[in-house]
Amino acid sequence: MSDADIEKRPQGREALPDYGDNPIDEQNPRIVVADKLNRSLSARQVQMIAIGGTIGTGLFLGTGKSLATGGPASMLISYAIVGAIVFVTMLSLGEMSAFIPVAGSFCTFAGRFVDDAFGFALTWNYWFNDAVSTASDLIALQLLLQYWTDNFPGWAISLIFLFVVIALNVFSVKAYGEAEYWLSLLKVVTIVIFIILGIAVNCGGNTSHHYIGGEYWHIGDAPFVGGIGGFASVFVTASFAYGGTESIAVTAGETKDPSKVLPRVVRNVFWRILLFYILSVLMVGLNVPYNYPDLSTKSSRTSPFTIVFQQAGSAVAGSFINAVIMTSVISASNHALFAGSRLLYTLAVDGYAPSVFGTLNRFKVPWVAVLSTSVISGLCFGASYIGAGQLWTWLQNIVGVSNQLSWIAIGIASLRFRAAVKKQGLEHLLPFKNWTYPYGPIIAIVLNSVLVLVQGWSAFSPSFAAVDFVSYYIEIPVMIVMFIAWKIIKRTHFVRLDEMDLVSDRYDSGFTHEERTQALEVARRSPFARGQSWKERALTVGTWLFF
Repeated sequence: MSDADIEKRPQGREALPDYGDNPIDEQNPRIVVADKLNRSLSARQVQMIAIGGTIGTGLFLGTGKSLATGGPASMLISYAIVGAIVFVTMLSLGEMSAFIPVAGSFCTFAGRFVDDAFGFALTWNYWFNDAVSTASDLIALQLLLQYWTDNFPGWAISLIFLFVVIALNVFSVKAYGEAEYWLSLLKVVTIVIFIILGIAVNCGGNTSHHYIGGEYWHIGDAPFVGGIGGFASVFVTASFAYGGTESIAVTAGETKDPSKVLPRVVRNVFWRILLFYILSVLMVGLNVPYNYPDLSTKSSRTSPFTIVFQQAGSAVAGSFINAVIMTSVISASNHALFAGSRLLYTLAVDGYAPSVFGTLNRFKVPWVAVLSTSVISGLCFGASYIGAGQLWTWLQNIVGVSNQLSWIAIGIASLRFRAAVKKQGLEHLLPFKNWTYPYGPIIAIVLNSVLVLVQGWSAFSPSFAAVDFVSYYIEIPVMIVMFIAWKIIKRTHFVRLDEMDLVSDRYDSGFTHEERTQALEVARRSPFARGQSWKERALTVGTWLFF
């Protein structure tokens, strides 16, 4: 074997560079393992975690704000556009994560494939994103509680469930995965019921026995409420709602056989999410008027999902869906804390944060990172002074913009990754390829950049709102300052294609080149092109949705 072949496919310890204290996988000495997390999440759990991290507060409460500020048409269009952006982004991320499955995911990729300073700024930004997401979900619990009573202190319910999600995250990751699986399954079943009920309510199965149709698209300022400002503002809400889709790659460091599991998850999960989101948003826009009382105020916010169940004519149904939404919010906060703690762990492993955050307990869970990330959730207690609805909106803006910046970074890292893979002659080792490359990532980068700049329109019109402006744009200068500071302090440099590290943490499932090619060909074939009967096709769709 020539030296060039050894570089393309390292066969032993002698083929690897010096990685210091990072252990070498004894079962497969070709792979260097930089993180020491336990790979115990199954494909079933990973797929449901992906759904659970996305379907939550943004959909159940965020659609109410979107409808009130932008109208039904703006909401539907913006959710469709952001959904398309996320789809391309997930293809890019899945390609990188299947090849190098680490807990740091795209944050690690940004530093390894672009510039170490870029990775530093992005990782801290996304860690703060997840920490704030946990806080916003705990605030959402206060809003949902108002459906039943105003006498119970909101901060108390936030504190109770903060302890619950901390407990779920400090024990074994397998327990976390199982709990998240069942909570996420409950969300999926609820949304399916909501879509069916929404169709029935729209067709006359409501308390007034009145056919609604598209009536609410033609009242007042509908379907586009607030003009260009209202339309632009809905994008940040949609980005908040879709946020978490990319965090599925954070589970890569704790997933069994990620080179097989992650491509399947990326291909299937997003279509489920897109289906649930677009149909749910359509049902909300058809059945709930944009000017419904308390849909979006500083002190309260009513979930449009609860409103639709109320229209079905049962007070019990309204209470039921509100309770289910509360469990969904708990699930979302659980997932956000999981992702945030793993990123803080990655910061410690990569030398971006004190090593104490990399401390693992006997379950191989970064418990110090879990507790430290949960501290930011103390923001939720400010709701008592600002108003839960207003504080939730500000935090939602911050998280939404942070999501968009992360998607931009994923696109940039993807372009650099594929270029390096080609340069180093490793394309035959990719378990999964992004079929939209290079145009998909480029378009996603451009669209996200435009959205980041224009979606804060409402902060300037009709009058300048300083706090809203900060919530829309504070992330941008913070990331720039962190990037420049780290670059100056550490004297980092732009990573060249030929020196890019494509060995550390690479996962090799043991496939030969022929086996991998055959598997990719099978995966590309549509199940509906195999002569299935209608029963088999129904089973296929059911498998996509629930398993």
